[in-house]
Amino acid sequence: MALISKEEIRKPENLIYKKTPLLTDKPLSYCPGCGHGTAHRIVMEVLEEMGIQDKTIGIAPVGCSVLAYEFMNIDMQQAAHGRAPAVATAVKRLNPDKFVFTYQGDGDLAAIGTAETIHACNRGENIVIIFINNGIYGMTGGQMAPTTLPGMKSSTSPYGRDVHTMGNPLKITELIAQLPGTIYVTRQAVHTPGNVRKTKKAVRKAFENQKLNKGLSFVEIVSNCNSGWKMAPVKSNEWMVENMFPYYPLGDIKVNED
Repeated sequence: MALISKEEIRKPENLIYKKTPLLTDKPLSYCPGCGHGTAHRIVMEVLEEMGIQDKTIGIAPVGCSVLAYEFMNIDMQQAAHGRAPAVATAVKRLNPDKFVFTYQGDGDLAAIGTAETIHACNRGENIVIIFINNGIYGMTGGQMAPTTLPGMKSSTSPYGRDVHTMGNPLKITELIAQLPGTIYVTRQAVHTPGNVRKTKKAVRKAFENQKLNKGLSFVEIVSNCNSGWKMAPVKSNEWMVENMFPYYPLGDIKVNED
């Protein structure tokens, strides 16, 4: 049996899948097993398929999301910690013909940036917010976040989150779904091929809503943080399904077709 050369395999007619050119060639520096890389790919594929890459501006603040600048081959603007929705508001109002999105983690969006998040959603700014929820502060040392589950251990809750002294986890997505300015609010995941397809469909819908000037679309992606959770990647995904999903159930929360 003759061996097939790499050159033959790489011919366009034999190509099954290729990386979107909207991702740079720089190797991802996220921890192995992290969902950020998959989320990046989904967003960039949607922009490429819609043909809006030259009309899009991404906003990312502090945390693991700040690394997005190195991997997303589009115009990007950095924001101070938690302030991405405020910066996105200014960018969109000054450039109404542009597609504007934020890419934020839970410690950023639901803690220091709670006010910016809620007020941008309440005003109905015509932007997309992409929210990665791994229930912890991933980059800065694994501290407890607003989304940390009851009893969940972190570097600042080594015995587990005690809701009597530390409060309950903040279901920020359900909270902003009640605001009149939000047109589409959904919670998805990227740990399986099926969930990746659902998430990509949700991200596409969010940008289509912005194209139609409908208002603010909010896409939460529940992900793992195997480094912060002190687990192997496969185990962290299993733990996420068993513990995160019951508290943060997947699916559309608000769909306004008007």
